[in-house]
Amino acid sequence: MLEMTREEFEELVAEALDRIPPELTRLMDNVAVFVEDEPPRDDPELLGLYEGTPLTDRGEWYAGVLPDRITIYRGPTLRMCESREDVVAETEITVVHEVAHHFGIDDERLHALGYG
Repeated sequence: MLEMTREEFEELVAEALDRIPPELTRLMDNVAVFVEDEPPRDDPELLGLYEGTPLTDRGEWYAGVLPDRITIYRGPTLRMCESREDVVAETEITVVHEVAHHFGIDDERLHALGYG
């Protein structure tokens, strides 16, 4: 397995977020991004997870709720990658994939766009 500290991985996630165009990040609302070492036991190969209410599903009722949560998982990413460059690329794909869910884009569309 490729070695990378949690701090290094968190920095890659931050860099991936920084590469999202500002006109999109300005639209992100009530969402927090986290890094965890491992995903839930029932899905050990999960690279990222979006939990919340996509922007496209929010209505007038949406107020006073906890932030949506995007979690990027370090362990499975490092296990599937062979080099640091692979980790950088996979982290960027995963971050974009989960942010896209925040915007209401489903897995089928993301796979078609190459963010599967």
